[in-house]
Amino acid sequence: MAKRSEFVEYLLEQLAPLGTLRAKAMFGGWGIYCDERIFAVVDKDQLYFKADAETIPDFTGKGLGPFTYPKKDGTLMSMAYYTAPADALEDQAELLQWARAALGVALRAAHAKPPKKKS
Repeated sequence: MAKRSEFVEYLLEQLAPLGTLRAKAMFGGWGIYCDERIFAVVDKDQLYFKADAETIPDFTGKGLGPFTYPKKDGTLMSMAYYTAPADALEDQAELLQWARAALGVALRAAHAKPPKKKS
């Protein structure tokens, strides 16, 4: 199992008021979950929050972009996770505001999915 960075440990501590948190290693980075809903990812000690049509303007209005990664053919893929504002990383109240918005995105996405069929 990959060892969590000090940054991931710091985030879990700062975000603790949200609920039951865990960090899960994934693709060389970390998924951050609250009550089993992924709402953020960390890659190379950079925090990205889950975003949707409702919250993307909040990120782009601050000049923040999406998480991107290179595909095997060299093209960049982007995901609906946007860079957290740098100032939020130093202000727990602001960090929690952004995190709650991202958690709201995760909850909306979960409710938008059709229920799983039982076999």
